[in-house]
This record gives sequence, C-alpha cells and structure tokens, in this order.
Amino acid sequence: FESQNLSNMLWAFVKVDAKNSRLFQETGGVISGMDLDSFKPQAIANILWSFAKSSEVDPELFQALGNHIVARGLNDFWPQDVSIIVWAFATAGVSHPILFNKIGDHVAGSGSFSFESQDLSNTSWAFATAGV
Repeated sequence: FESQNLSNMLWAFVKVDAKNSRLFQETGGVISGMDLDSFKPQAIANILWSFAKSSEVDPELFQALGNHIVARGLNDFWPQDVSIIVWAFATAGVSHPILFNKIGDHVAGSGSFSFESQDLSNTSWAFATAGV
C-alpha cells in the first residue's frame, strides 16, 4: 500500500459517511506497521483527519504518527497540514504534548503570517480544545 492510497480511501469513506469500523481498525494496524518515512505530510494529515472525523479513534496510531512527526520535524509540512493534524488530535481527544509543543514552536518560529486565517484559527481552536 502507498500512503496516498490509504489516505484517499479513508477520506472517501468519511466523506460518504460510510460506517466501517473494521476498515479503520485494520487500516490503522497496517499504517502503524509501515515505514512512516515514506508518508507525505498531506497523507499523514488526511489519515489523522479521517480517523478523527469518523470517530474511529486509534490512540496507538495517533501516538505513532505524532511521534513520527516530532522526529521528522515540520519543515516540509504546509500550514494546512499542521492545522489538520492538531485539529485531529484535539477532536479525537488524544493527548500528545510533545507534538503540540513542537507545533507551537514551529508556528511561533515561522511567524503566523505564513498561515492562512482559517489554518491559524483551526490551530488556535485545537490548542484551546486540547488544553495546551
């Protein structure tokens, strides 16, 4: 499987409101066992968004992807990717303080001027909701 294919599949299931817990459970396990270095930032963001939006939260997957993002760094993540990632964690109710600290430092260091107003608003909401 390729990360883009997995993220597109999960996104499509959520968009048509197709409930399939087994699909999300199985896919979460597959993703957790994959080489996350091959994942593009948008695929990571879309996967997290899909799990959060579907209410099929997989805390282990969220932790694995969060740890990967922390280790990888955020230099190749677009502001929209960042806002989707923190939105997904906050919506899913999954705590990852190290990730939120890294993203907070990134946003402050890059200057919020690089964020569209919607991305900055979503990021702010996620931080407030997560209690960070």
